[in-house]
Amino acid sequence: MQLLRRKRKAVFHFRFYPILYSIVKLLAIFLILACGSNVGSAAERDAAITENELVRRTEELYDAIISGNQAPWKKYFADDSIFADEKGRTMDKAKLIADITPLPAGYSGAIKLEHVQSRVYDNVAILSYDANETETIFGQSLSARDHITDTWLRRDGNWQIIASQAHRYYEDPAVGKADSKKFPDFIGSYELAPGQTRTVIAEGDSLFVERNGKKDELFPETAEVFFRKGVEGRILFRYDKNGKVDALIDRRNNEDVIWRNVANK
Repeated sequence: MQLLRRKRKAVFHFRFYPILYSIVKLLAIFLILACGSNVGSAAERDAAITENELVRRTEELYDAIISGNQAPWKKYFADDSIFADEKGRTMDKAKLIADITPLPAGYSGAIKLEHVQSRVYDNVAILSYDANETETIFGQSLSARDHITDTWLRRDGNWQIIASQAHRYYEDPAVGKADSKKFPDFIGSYELAPGQTRTVIAEGDSLFVERNGKKDELFPETAEVFFRKGVEGRILFRYDKNGKVDALIDRRNNEDVIWRNVANK
């Protein structure tokens, strides 16, 4: 009992010191709030980024192109990032930022994201999408469609693009007007190598090329330059010094595969 009485005497009773009791209560509340705030901010820093946020940031980047605003590009691209554009250029961040300039007078445009897909992991996120570009040049409208894949990396709680790669979808050229009077010059068989031939035939106002039973229509870009829909490249007919077609040229990426006219062998 003596020991218990000593313990009771040692107990500090806050109810006898109301001012001090209030101060301690306020201090306790402050500490709880401060700890909660720290936990919240840490959770926010460690939260995985969402697809919606990736899209929002990407749209912010493209909206900034029109005015040449470099700030979002400086913010969202890592200092050691690699950027490969649809023209085949590979740039570091410094070159990329320097390439962001306002559109010239008389030009306007917009880029819209479509068919978005994402993969989000702990410290890496991938955003893949179509970028549909519309541009107006002194009242004339143009369009282009690219596919872009951005890789976002989280370092020190900050998400930035570490790599971006774009490629342009192939689009057929506009169909021009054929000169059917020239079709007789083009009709015939053309040989790439022994046993490797293709034949050009005409049906009404249309021209076709046939090989191994497969027939493709040749659409005119000009009177002497043709293309096949969905196939990158051009088909041309070469005239010799006597004004006769001596070869069909299958032009791919500015390189020519020459099929010689069998009639001229």
